This record gives sequence, C-alpha cells and structure tokens, in this order.
Amino acid sequence: MGTRRVLVTGCSSGIGLAVAARLAKDELRRFKVVATMRDLGKRGALEKAAGGSLNKTLEIKQLDACCEASIRECVNSLPDRRVDILVNNAGVGMIGPLECQSIAAMKELFDTNFFGLARLVKEVLPDMKRRQSGHIVVMSSVMGIQGLLFNDVYSASKFAVEGFCESLAVQALKFHIKTTLVEPGPVVTEFERKVYEDAEKMDLSGTDEETARIFREIYLPYSKKVDDRKGGSVSVCVFGHVADDMTRKRGKTVVTLPRPLRYCLMNSFTEQAEGWEILAGSRWTIFSASLGSQCATGAGVHGSRGI
Repeated sequence: MGTRRVLVTGCSSGIGLAVAARLAKDELRRFKVVATMRDLGKRGALEKAAGGSLNKTLEIKQLDACCEASIRECVNSLPDRRVDILVNNAGVGMIGPLECQSIAAMKELFDTNFFGLARLVKEVLPDMKRRQSGHIVVMSSVMGIQGLLFNDVYSASKFAVEGFCESLAVQALKFHIKTTLVEPGPVVTEFERKVYEDAEKMDLSGTDEETARIFREIYLPYSKKVDDRKGGSVSVCVFGHVADDMTRKRGKTVVTLPRPLRYCLMNSFTEQAEGWEILAGSRWTIFSASLGSQCATGAGVHGSRGI
C-alpha cells in the first residue's frame, strides 16, 4: 500500500497535535499528514512537535469545522481532493450545573462537536465512496458511553457522535470504508486545562446553593485528582463523596454504587500513540498505563459495542 493522506482536525494542541506529529514521524513513511486548525496563529506548538517532518510528511492548513466553505476550501486544495484517512478531533468542552449554561453556548458546543463532524464526513464521504476506500476516525469520548455528573451537554454531544458513527459505519462498509471511534478518558491537555479554568470562574448564581457547593467543593477538586486514583472513575469518585457527605449531613444509610464496567482513564495520549498501529480497529477505548496489566489486556479494550 502506498502513502496515505491523513487529514487531522484540531491540531493546535492536545490529542490532535500528538496524532499529527506521530503519524508524520512514522519510520515507514506510510502517511502524508494534513494537520489543520481554525487559527493558524496557534501553529507554533505543532511546528515544534513536527520537527524535521514539517513540510515533508506534514503540512499545516487552516480549517474551521464550523464552516462548510472552510472545509471545502481545505479539501479542494489537496491533490485530487484525496483524503484516505479522516481523523476528526476538533472539539470543545463544557462542564458545570445545567442551569448555569446558556442555550446559545450549548448550540455552539454541538456546532463543533457534532455538526463539525457531520460537515467533514459529508465533504469527504462521496469521494471515498467513489474510490471504494477510506477510513473515518472519530475522536469521541468515554462520556459518549457513560454520562458524567456536570457534563450533561458535553456528554450529550458525544452520545450523538457515537450514534452517528455507528449508523454511518453500516453504510460505509458497503463501500469498503472503515469507521473507528476512539474513546479517551481524561487527558491532560490544553483543552482539559481550559475547561477547568473556565469552570472555576463560572457564575453559579443561576443554581441553588447545594448544587453550587457540590460542584465547587467536590466535583472540581476530585475530578482533577482522577489520574491519581488508579482504577476509579470521576463519576464514582464524585458520587461517592457526595453520598458520604449526604450521609454525614442527614444521618441516612447510603448504598455504595457499583464501579462501572469500563474504565477509560488516560495519563498521556502522546505516550499511548504507539497504540495507533493504526487506524485498524472499529472501536478503541484508551486505557491509562496506571491501571495495570489486568485492565490493559482485559475485555473492554475494543469496547462491548463494536461496529
């Protein structure tokens, strides 16, 4: 098989940057990477990470997933409009009490996380169908499998992504097009940091005092420590402490919640990039090395709802 052109979105930082740089440095030179971002003024970190591969096996282009014209312009600039592998990574986050979120902000999040994906697939799918080949890789989230406290809207957008891809995959197989959902857990990136920075400054006047207290004093501190808990999930940590607190406060017995079946925590996507051998499975749930060999090799690595 010859060199495959990979279009990656959201490459200014985090997972997108790591994926683009890793593929561009492939020793077998199997990939020609088109790394895209909305604001080219933020290309510095990617250029540094790309190193000697810049302008050789990696080129940087502007693409705004919220703009059909921008997507089309980027794809039209490629020889024969050929995209062998689409890696949809661009996304935004949102956490906090639902009452404190505006409908406009929710729509903006869906415009990137879900409709951005739909726009990209809509642009490249017809060409992939004509060639009878292609691979659509979608960066989903563990929160597309299991909802999480104070992540109502973000989780809803990822559930939408999961349903979209699972449905699309059936059609795509007819045309020999692969579909892959990647479901990371918490990843320490600029994306993650910004979400928590915004949350700490959030105006909580729109909700009740108890919900605000749980969010400020329990959810935020414990969600930041999730990487140190080695085996718990944010929902278990948070619900557990909320339950303990309610027990002390009200003197009631609380039944301990069972741990979730799937644990999808992650310390560093860059360290795990070796796992992208590559773009071959249908669904990957990324595990943290800190969880130990039992989780890394046990059932669930490919997910229970394989495509």
